[in-house]
Amino acid sequence: MNRSRRARHSLLAVAALAAGIAFGPAAAAGEEVTMYKDPNCGCCGKWAEHMRASGFAVKEVATGAMAGVKREAGVPQALGSCHTAKVGGYIVEGHVPAADVRRMLSERPAIVGLSAPGMPLGSPGMEGPYPAERYEVIAFDGEGGQTVFARH
Repeated sequence: MNRSRRARHSLLAVAALAAGIAFGPAAAAGEEVTMYKDPNCGCCGKWAEHMRASGFAVKEVATGAMAGVKREAGVPQALGSCHTAKVGGYIVEGHVPAADVRRMLSERPAIVGLSAPGMPLGSPGMEGPYPAERYEVIAFDGEGGQTVFARH
C-alpha cells in the first residue's frame, strides 16, 4: 500500500474513532427512542430533550390512548408514569435518566424495562425551583418481578 493510501486509511480510522467518542455509546449502538406521550404533557418533551442531549435520537408520538400503550408494553400499573418509551427492545417508563438507559442497553439484562414510577421531582424532565426528591429506578420483568436498578 502506498503512503497516500495508508494516510487516507489512517485518517478514516481516526475519524471513525472520533465519531464514536463524540456521539457516545447511544449513537454508536444506533438506538432510537420512540416515546409515547399525552399530547398535553409538557414534562414528557423535557425528558425527550434530556435524552437527545445525552446522544439518543428521540421520536415523539402524541396519543390520547396512553393506558393502552402501557398495557401493551407490559408496564405494571404500580410503576406507571406519564410517558412510555421503547428503545433497543426494552420499555422505559417515565423520567428514567439517560445514564440508566445506557447502562441497561450495555448490560442487556433479562427484563422488560425500567421505570421511574410517578413523576419524581428533580428527575430528568421534572427539574424545577423545588428540591429534588430521592427516587429509585425499578427494573421489571414480564412475570411480576421487580428490582431496584438505580437510586438517585
